[in-house]
Amino acid sequence: MSNPHVGWRSHGLLLLLAAVFADNFVGRQILAVMIEPIKHEFGVSDTAMGLVSGLAFSGVYALLALPAGRLADGMSRTRLLAMACLLWALATMLCGLAVSFWMLALARMAVAVSESPTTSASMSVIADLYPPHRRSFAISCFTAAPTFSAIIGLSLGAWVVEHYGWRMAFMLIGIPALGFSALLGFVVKDPARGRWDLSSAHAAHPLQSLGIEARKLLALPAYRCLILAGGLTTLSAYAIGMWNTSFLVRSHGLSLQHAGLLAGFICGGVAGVGALFSGWLSDHLTPRNAHWQIGIPVIGHVLALSALVTYLLWPNTVWRQLGGLPIPSAMLWCALYSFFCTWWVAPSFNLVTQLVPANRRGTAMALQTIISTLLGVGIGPLLAGLFSDALQPVFGIESLRYALLLVNIPVLAAIGLLVRTSSHVTQSRYLTVERAA
Repeated sequence: MSNPHVGWRSHGLLLLLAAVFADNFVGRQILAVMIEPIKHEFGVSDTAMGLVSGLAFSGVYALLALPAGRLADGMSRTRLLAMACLLWALATMLCGLAVSFWMLALARMAVAVSESPTTSASMSVIADLYPPHRRSFAISCFTAAPTFSAIIGLSLGAWVVEHYGWRMAFMLIGIPALGFSALLGFVVKDPARGRWDLSSAHAAHPLQSLGIEARKLLALPAYRCLILAGGLTTLSAYAIGMWNTSFLVRSHGLSLQHAGLLAGFICGGVAGVGALFSGWLSDHLTPRNAHWQIGIPVIGHVLALSALVTYLLWPNTVWRQLGGLPIPSAMLWCALYSFFCTWWVAPSFNLVTQLVPANRRGTAMALQTIISTLLGVGIGPLLAGLFSDALQPVFGIESLRYALLLVNIPVLAAIGLLVRTSSHVTQSRYLTVERAA
């Protein structure tokens, strides 16, 4: 076996995968600045908007993610992603043509079908592009892309929605995916599977039926606790991401465009920096002590939750005017929350790639994505909408503030599961951490 190395081709493919992932998430995040205009146009409730922004997408996504992960384990991952990008572009543009609420919901389901292979196939590729001791930062570059894309989805998206309507916004974000599809289909090559796996524990064994493979993965206590912790975290994070713009409009009196700008630049930009920092930190600390791979996410959760509670309860005061843009004092706490809330992603995803063999990573990441999508994209925004509607008779326009507090309680359970994951990993013979030379 030739000695593999990381070169510009690896970095280029990582950049392309991150761009695809970012475009996918622009399609999700831009709904946050569409909630108010879509709600008024179709005359629906907060619960209904939670449905179309969450469950309509996540139900289909979760149903197809496991078969899509299996496809990623058995065929060219770059070709699979090329087909997914093409279908995603068409389905996203279809959202812009919706003439009723239910047509929009069906179009969102079509987006979910096309997006289902993205995470599992991309994470499988990244695990073959970088060795374990460099993988957390590579994963953080990939997973930070959606947080940076919030700048486009929320700030630029808010401007497009306000000036040209939400339908045009859907049409515009579908166009880049056509170019990504061409590059993945005709230019890049799929890397060799398992080229960094030197341990016999990760030797490739023949794949069995989808159900058997899923049960084998879920039988691993460390893997099971890890993906459930991620799911509970995304439940809270997606609720904040989807409703934060509306919260700033309702509780801090901002216009839709100003709220989108702040949520995009401050929350999205800072979260991206936090994700990159946690990946770098994990790659530097974990080779010295493997417990940092869990310790970094736990510290991030504690600090993020503390900042979030303060942000949601902070009174409506303006820190300063930047041009014509009023910046609420609460945005300082929102920025701190955004920085720490992504600390769990790269170390946790890296650990998943180390717990399973190379030819099962697509399935393993698909299971992780199913849990996160059902709880995060599906339940999180919907639950926040339900709580907001239920609390409205008591708190009026401030009901969303307390609804978002309630949907962040599951983060406490996620911290407990990560602690259990650490004890399981210590005993697991599957954990292999390569040390930097």
